[in-house]
Amino acid sequence: MSAGEAITAEGLEALKEELHRLEGEGRQAMAQRISAAREHGDLKENAEYHAAKEDQAHLETRILRLAERLRNAVVTEAPSNSDQVEFGATVHVVDEQTGRAQTFTLVGPTEADLKSGKLSAESPMAQALMGAGPGDVVEVAAPSGPRRWRIERLGA
Repeated sequence: MSAGEAITAEGLEALKEELHRLEGEGRQAMAQRISAAREHGDLKENAEYHAAKEDQAHLETRILRLAERLRNAVVTEAPSNSDQVEFGATVHVVDEQTGRAQTFTLVGPTEADLKSGKLSAESPMAQALMGAGPGDVVEVAAPSGPRRWRIERLGA
């Protein structure tokens, strides 16, 4: 995450919760796993011990990365009455080719989760939507060719 990366208040809370969980429960469970593996004898030939130590290194790397993200996070909220798509906005769009309607909320890249409608503000789709308003049609490059999306409305 680069210095000063935008994140929603909800995303910041989720980041804090994950870091707290990994620093507490995650480290505790890893220590128990390593301790149990140590009891299996010679550490040089103990695959379970080496796997647990490797997983511990991954856990610590994840914790460091989350702490770095937390230090650099800048909470950015969506404007409540904007008539243009901006970071944090919820936008209702229709695929002009298929007629399929979708709703996206533009969030920071670390919060993105398409299954729950959270679209990274850095994605090509979000970049095409930024600055557009209801009634506008934007074109987004897709592997199958360009797609045209019509903005129906903004807001939840």
